[in-house]
Amino acid sequence: MAGLKAGPARDARAGDAGCRQPPGRLQPLVDRNRCEGKGDCVAACPHGVFVLGRLGLFERRSLSLVGQLKGWAHDWQQAFTPNAEACRACGDCVRACPERAITLIQVHGQNPWRDASTAAD
Repeated sequence: MAGLKAGPARDARAGDAGCRQPPGRLQPLVDRNRCEGKGDCVAACPHGVFVLGRLGLFERRSLSLVGQLKGWAHDWQQAFTPNAEACRACGDCVRACPERAITLIQVHGQNPWRDASTAAD
């Protein structure tokens, strides 16, 4: 991953209204075979989670044939998530991605029921 380009900074408080989780509970996962590096996710994210960069040689080898063709056609430009821990699960990136390359996944080790009250209460 070389030559990362961050998008314009947005006021994070403006996007908090639609955020459903505290930072670090969910993180975006970019499907390397789908991403075309158009940057809609960078512009949509109110928390600066995404940057654009070039997919490295080693990472290119794991792509499917379709993924390699897309990568070549777009000069290997893709979205990366160096600030994934800042994600608040608003879903703006998921909605903005025209290739449907982004999903929100639970961070390993997080228990979704941790904050739920027990039946014994």
